[in-house]
Amino acid sequence: MSTLIVIPARYASTRYPAKPLVALTGATGEKKTLIRRSWDAAMSVQGDLRVVVATDDERIRAEAESFGAEVVMTSPECRNGTERCAEAHANLGGGFEYVVNLQGDAPLTPPWFIEALIAGIKGCDLDLATPVLRCEGAMLEALKEDRRHDRVGGTTAVFGASHQALYFSKEVVPFTSQTYAPDAPTPVFHHVGAYAYRAEALARYPGWDIGPLEQLEGLEQLRFLENGHDILCVEVESRGRQFWELNNPSDVSRIEAMMAEMGLA
Repeated sequence: MSTLIVIPARYASTRYPAKPLVALTGATGEKKTLIRRSWDAAMSVQGDLRVVVATDDERIRAEAESFGAEVVMTSPECRNGTERCAEAHANLGGGFEYVVNLQGDAPLTPPWFIEALIAGIKGCDLDLATPVLRCEGAMLEALKEDRRHDRVGGTTAVFGASHQALYFSKEVVPFTSQTYAPDAPTPVFHHVGAYAYRAEALARYPGWDIGPLEQLEGLEQLRFLENGHDILCVEVESRGRQFWELNNPSDVSRIEAMMAEMGLA
């Protein structure tokens, strides 16, 4: 296998403690924890892959092992998911060419997002790739609504003609004063919470200093940009699927409503 998918999960989240163990109700009424739904999303990706959950918490470990997940224990000193992925890869003895970080708060990630991401990193000479999804009017309005209420929600991405990232922000960028119909395309791209790294670059990441932009935005990928490493933004297609991440308690009902509308169990 050349590719490892890691689902980093921690219990002591500042904004939402115990988030991986929150139960989400699907379209059929079945409840599954967030970490279970994230695992299911990873297992639906096609390819010769190994999937593991990386955590520092025994409660998450117990829950993950209860549904058959492979778990790698990592240090509580990991400062973000990328550092946890680096440690998990090292604890497994290395040997993978590519490591995918499928963050444990994105249960609605469809498999083709990750398949396109893996194809993107394998088809370029950059150290990091990440998916971006063009917002339709309804998604853009949801992002703006979060900011109006001072909720730290989804992340947006700005990139150049070659799809190399220029910046990522918790603010809605680029600015647009135009009004868009709910299903109309907009110039704003929602950053999907997943990354594909070349293993050698991932191993170096924990040794890089945290820069001011990463510190201010709380976005781990900015450490790559601040240390002179370009990031490929891989544009993915929704294919009629809704996408949202679980960042705040208020996102639970939003995600459950999306699952009900899409018929996801």
